[in-house]
Amino acid sequence: MAAGSASGGTAAPGRAIERHSIDHVPAGERHGVVWHQGPFWFTGAFVVPSMLVGFIGPGLGLGVAWSVVALGIGMALGTGFMALHANQGPRLGLPQMIQSRAQFGSLGVTFPLLVAVFIYLGYNVFQFIFSAEAIQVVAPGGTDLWIVVFAVLATALSLVGHDLLHIFQRWSSYVTIVVFAILSVVVVSHFLAGSAHPTVHGFAIAPFLVQITAATGYQISYAIYVSDYTRYLPENTPVRKVIGWTFWGGFLGATWPGWIGVIIASYTTATDPVAALHSVGNVLFAGFGVIAVLGTLPALIGTSGVNSYGAMLCGATIVDGFRHIRPTLTVRVVGVVLAGAASALVTVVLPADYLNSFNTFLAILVYLLVPWSAVNLVDFYLVRKGHYSIADIVDPRGRYGLWAWRGLTAYLVGFLAMVPFLSLSFYTGPVTSAIGGADISFEVGLMVAGGLYLWLSRSRGAEVPVPRTVAEAQSLT
Repeated sequence: MAAGSASGGTAAPGRAIERHSIDHVPAGERHGVVWHQGPFWFTGAFVVPSMLVGFIGPGLGLGVAWSVVALGIGMALGTGFMALHANQGPRLGLPQMIQSRAQFGSLGVTFPLLVAVFIYLGYNVFQFIFSAEAIQVVAPGGTDLWIVVFAVLATALSLVGHDLLHIFQRWSSYVTIVVFAILSVVVVSHFLAGSAHPTVHGFAIAPFLVQITAATGYQISYAIYVSDYTRYLPENTPVRKVIGWTFWGGFLGATWPGWIGVIIASYTTATDPVAALHSVGNVLFAGFGVIAVLGTLPALIGTSGVNSYGAMLCGATIVDGFRHIRPTLTVRVVGVVLAGAASALVTVVLPADYLNSFNTFLAILVYLLVPWSAVNLVDFYLVRKGHYSIADIVDPRGRYGLWAWRGLTAYLVGFLAMVPFLSLSFYTGPVTSAIGGADISFEVGLMVAGGLYLWLSRSRGAEVPVPRTVAEAQSLT
């Protein structure tokens, strides 16, 4: 249990617009139902980029069955790590990334925070591109206006905050399930059970491992989000339930469209997921392709709002580390607007020729995220076992210090250990080359960073902080 916090309290605050940001959520304002994590993460993961992950195995010549298996393994591994972060929200009542001050220090955590900000904004770029492409199916023309429209909608969701994002994602999940259940029947009956023949066959270890690693990394990237949306749950929320609902929501939400992508890519030469959905949907009847494509919009808009919200939290944490700020409503609103505007601006000005390079940039950021996740989880579950002084986390000059050498060392060594195993458009590590192009860098980074941090922290295993009261924590915000 987090020192300096109280348990119980389930009353909803009753505010239309969220007031909290990087500050502690007190027991009296905790509310929510744990099963809502399921549809929230289902919708958050059921986006077009998840379908693109399924294109990878077939694109490398891996047969449909092996691609399905590899994608499922990777999604399960990545979602497992992501879901473990969910338990931190109810216990600490804090957003995800500010908790890392306990492992890296209030200034030392700046680099992981910057990585998270760029991931949030980068994902929004792709979300806005796919949203504009989807709407062009029924309203052809320039994309810039639609990008701005979707950015405004996503920003509006973020401005209202946590509760509206939960409601929007939950209701969107019902629409998504209906549309894509029908589409899945079409895909299976037309390709797997029909007369069509796959264009790729067989098994090879390199593409099998590449597909696993891509899916694992994709889901691990959600680790920066999780506690942001579990921190309002009561502190006594059962661990098994909060992790379980997060896991199954995130796993099914990412794996389902990923498997659709595997099947389509195995039987066609499609490279554009939106065009592929349109084409396959029309197999059922002319016009269902439009329904399938438009069915992707709620998840894309909602998740873009989630990204802007997370970017605001990380940005405010960075600023607070250098100059302590009071996380007022004004700070939250300004942060959300800046995040939404920055995402829209990059999307509009980014030339199409640079999309592949931008995708590589995001891949590097996800690589950089892996050692952070390992250190954060090892500290929470194995070193401090959930015992933290919340007031010292929200205080940038608190007991956790400006720079925490154990976390920073484990992070750096963990990333360096990944380098020989990386596989990028401009660089292939020597070990990866020796094993035929198979990328196992995520597994290496997790084990090295987590194992080293555990070893460096072996003398502090029984450490329990002297509590500072909730009143002290709130006085700092």
